[in-house]
Amino acid sequence: MWFRRDLRAHDNAALCRALDSCGKVHCAFVFDRAILDSLPRRDRRVEFIRESLVDLDDALRRLTGNPHAGLIVRHAVAADEIPRLAQELGVQAVFASHDDEPQTLARDAAVRTSLARSGTAFHTSKDHVIFERRELLSAAGTPYTVFTPYKRAWLARLDRASLQPHSAHPAQRLTERPPALRRDVPALAELGFETTNLRELEIPTGTEGAKRLLDEFLTRIDIYDRTRDFPAIKGPSYLGMQLRFGTISIRDLVSRASALARSGSEGASTWLAELVWRDFYAQILANFPHVADESGVGRNFRPAYDAIEWEVGPQAEANFAAWCEGRTGYPLVDAAMAQINQTGYMHNRLRMVVASFLTKDLGIDWRRGERYFAVKLNDYDLASNNGGWQWAASTGCDAQPYFRIFNPVSQSEKFDPDGKFIRRYLPVLAGLPAKSLHAPWMASPVELAAAGVELGRDYPAPVVRHEQARQRTLLRYAAARGAVG
Repeated sequence: MWFRRDLRAHDNAALCRALDSCGKVHCAFVFDRAILDSLPRRDRRVEFIRESLVDLDDALRRLTGNPHAGLIVRHAVAADEIPRLAQELGVQAVFASHDDEPQTLARDAAVRTSLARSGTAFHTSKDHVIFERRELLSAAGTPYTVFTPYKRAWLARLDRASLQPHSAHPAQRLTERPPALRRDVPALAELGFETTNLRELEIPTGTEGAKRLLDEFLTRIDIYDRTRDFPAIKGPSYLGMQLRFGTISIRDLVSRASALARSGSEGASTWLAELVWRDFYAQILANFPHVADESGVGRNFRPAYDAIEWEVGPQAEANFAAWCEGRTGYPLVDAAMAQINQTGYMHNRLRMVVASFLTKDLGIDWRRGERYFAVKLNDYDLASNNGGWQWAASTGCDAQPYFRIFNPVSQSEKFDPDGKFIRRYLPVLAGLPAKSLHAPWMASPVELAAAGVELGRDYPAPVVRHEQARQRTLLRYAAARGAVG
């Protein structure tokens, strides 16, 4: 059993398939150098995985009651190491979960070919979504590209069988590791990484940590629909990282959410729709792989927008740096960028705001923002990240129309009216009254002086004026549409 983005023993489709099919099962994880070597040396995701593997290793031993059962952990190029380990252990088959990211598909194809040379089978199973690939098709027999009909079909197809947990029996088939492979999960330093602020941020790891997060969220899920858009309020589930690395089962989450939705919980119904969005973007990536090549750099879902002339040159580079570093002069945008830079998390409403600002206020190619998020986000998922950025840039499926452009000031006034979120991440502006906090350049000299703020020294002036930028964006998109007739 090759664990990847399914770091749990409970309700794990590939693990259960292995246990059902085989007399003895070894469990392995590879810290894949093909991925890790390009990451910054302080990466919360690597630390999260490492801590979650410790939890998984313990869970596997508890399942069997055998201290010598557990994980075989390697640090190598997975495409080479899995076939090598399979040969070393003398196994007849390797089991893993599906993953439709282009890089993973290429890696799996190489592994399958290598294993086949030695007569070893390679089986993969659906695990991290409810419906995948071409399981849901329109009446025309084509994949859905609009969310609302997809959601209707998804909900209509949802049944008890879809949510049935996979039971890990008989667990006794989890075999002892050979003596030479009985090593603890390597420390971060052994992998060449440094400790991050993961614990300081109190990000739970492993299945036990995921369960605590879920239990806490369930106490407030009924008001999720009313709290989810306000970054200063504890509204979201905060389960994105746990879903990304599979320390919790999507079937468990959907089962709970759908049951509560049926009982009349508007919050649960809204949250369930968010889980459907996750499946939607996953099947978009699977069925329209042109949205992301093997390097993870996306292409426009709608080729009509390939003609967009994004801003380039020294000013665009300066503006992009200001966006990355939270120096745009728009407090909600800058606070959101401070949040992701400091914590690796960004509230979903703010992801839309900063993406709109980058693409439609600064006129910068959405792919640059997508790549920045790929490095910074704890819960980075190629399908969802690509889908979200293309939605904001109006280049994707069922995207926001290009002429609907978020106003960063009105978004700030609406979703952080008292400025609580802004003050947390931009303490330099904490002394401004709420009415002036959202647009400091509009504050009176007296207000700025009282708050100890000098624009251009303590906090930047806006890098662009929204109304002017909006007009440029309308012209940019209209020109692109005209270029293709």
